[in-house]
Amino acid sequence: MNIHEYQAKSLLKEFGVAVPRGGVAFSAKEADGVAKELGGPVWVVKSQIHAGGRGAGRFKDDPKGKGGVRLAKSPGEVKEHVAAMLGHVLVTKQTGPAGKEVRRLYVEEGCDIARELYVAMLLDRATSRITIVASTEGGMEIEEVAAHTPEKIVRVAIDPITGISGFHARKVAFGLGLKGKQVSSVVKMLTGIYRALTELDASLVEVNPLVVTGAGDVIALDAKMNFDDNALFRHPQLAEMRDETEEDPAELEASAHELNYVKLDGNIGCMVNGAGLAMATMDIIKLYGSAPANFLDVGGNANKERVTAAFKIILSDPNVRGILVNIFGGIMRCDIIAEGVVAAAKELRLSVPLVVRLEGTNVELGKKIMAQSGLPIISADNLADAAEKIVKAVKEAG
Repeated sequence: MNIHEYQAKSLLKEFGVAVPRGGVAFSAKEADGVAKELGGPVWVVKSQIHAGGRGAGRFKDDPKGKGGVRLAKSPGEVKEHVAAMLGHVLVTKQTGPAGKEVRRLYVEEGCDIARELYVAMLLDRATSRITIVASTEGGMEIEEVAAHTPEKIVRVAIDPITGISGFHARKVAFGLGLKGKQVSSVVKMLTGIYRALTELDASLVEVNPLVVTGAGDVIALDAKMNFDDNALFRHPQLAEMRDETEEDPAELEASAHELNYVKLDGNIGCMVNGAGLAMATMDIIKLYGSAPANFLDVGGNANKERVTAAFKIILSDPNVRGILVNIFGGIMRCDIIAEGVVAAAKELRLSVPLVVRLEGTNVELGKKIMAQSGLPIISADNLADAAEKIVKAVKEAG
């Protein structure tokens, strides 16, 4: 789960991370109130969407205008920016050409920036440790820095038994060229970020930029936090921060049915049980010359209702030209899946090719149910056979 910048800053502040003063606004009136409360003389008006590159982005109705992060030097300018941003569609390189509507803004006090740095904390799967990633190149995408100037990146892995210590943070601070009180400020900040990451079950905390002000203070000028959905039951206060308007409608519908769904760019819809098998299914579709339209794992305890919901979600994608169902029946019985497939195909009046490969518990019964359904379901004997048949069927269907 992702949250907005202002929400991330609010959480980090609770863990002792220094952030500028600011307030969220859902209307022009609220934005004016926040600006007056902050008192100026400089304000920053920031679009709140779940995408990076807001400052360099452009609004659809003003493609040559300013981006989604704007500086104001008077209350009048704040109002002008709010009118130009709130309710308008912002396009960044992370939103895609469709962009995202700005439904809320963050009005923040101005900051005297002397240096811009980068700091993030996340789980490094290569070492199975929480790792601090820092760079002197703040304000830039860390992927660009890694590609062109990797020597400017500092990495410090943290042993999960000992947790973060002062020497971890000091190594980062020295690597960023900080001195004096700035070092102690970074130690406090990184300790707070580590606590927030671990105690809130976050998967990522990113501060870009982390700025050193003209007075020598170290402040998180921007903040991004991602969370493990599977741990949200432990943090109801985080679940309340979820902004469903920022999520893909199909993925939102899938979560309501306890389905693991991710939309992709291909034209063959996939319904599989088990994440590993789903990945293998997508790979073999590519091997046979086509591309998957989605990742969809129905889990190990799917019923007819969940299978029908899965079909509806797959078919909600207009790019889907065929569906491949690949089920290995262990805990899940193949006859239950077959009944769900038949019921869904009849209810939705399925008009695209459907290939089903079943294996495991009650497989023969499952195949019998599909064969007697009267539907044009193409049965496959193995994964390669299934991939070959669905790719061929989609091509023949045009």
